[in-house]
Amino acid sequence: MKEELIKKLSDAVVDMEEDETVEISKQCVENNINAYEAIDKGLANGMNRAGELYEEGEYYIPELLMCSDAMYAGLDVLKPHLKKDENEVKEKVVIGVVQGDTHDIGKNLVRIMMETEGFEVIDLGRDIHPIDFVEKAKEVGASIIVLSTLMTTTMDGMAEVINILKSQGLKDKIKVMIGGGPISQSYANKIGADGYTTDASKAAKFARALINKMDNNLTSSNIESV
Repeated sequence: MKEELIKKLSDAVVDMEEDETVEISKQCVENNINAYEAIDKGLANGMNRAGELYEEGEYYIPELLMCSDAMYAGLDVLKPHLKKDENEVKEKVVIGVVQGDTHDIGKNLVRIMMETEGFEVIDLGRDIHPIDFVEKAKEVGASIIVLSTLMTTTMDGMAEVINILKSQGLKDKIKVMIGGGPISQSYANKIGADGYTTDASKAAKFARALINKMDNNLTSSNIESV
């Protein structure tokens, strides 16, 4: 039952069926399926599949937007049922899409997963100048900055954020995670990012591991691959 509903949820997003996505999301809740898993393996999986169809030229921007409408409709149903540890002291994360890019579907998924993981997430939105990430992180006392982009032309903004942190002597205090379609582990290594993951749920788990590493003053090799 669980696997079938989650697969139907993913398919409904890919098929741009907003009403069906809502109905299946409600069925997931009624059947006590973990909301985090339904979002991750259902809604997010469907959106990832839609992104692949876009890259292959089978879907275009209108189709992608309709898929995202279906995904967000499902999120509205499932998000209130996410389990959170209200007693845990929340580490702060600043997240946003780098300057020049307005694609925020992936960023929004990462934000939701990180909130579920117990982080307090400050979402700056889209098209954010590098210095604004740093200033906001300093203002709120954030431990991590998360940068997203889907465009190769805006990737340099990620490196600029890291360079600003270095110039202000903050690189050891504020970690940087990056992600998005054109991003790779080799690019993360090249610019000195502290983390790169391929999807939203892995990003949330990696952020938690990164915080644990900072708390325990361990070497980066002690963070298990997620």
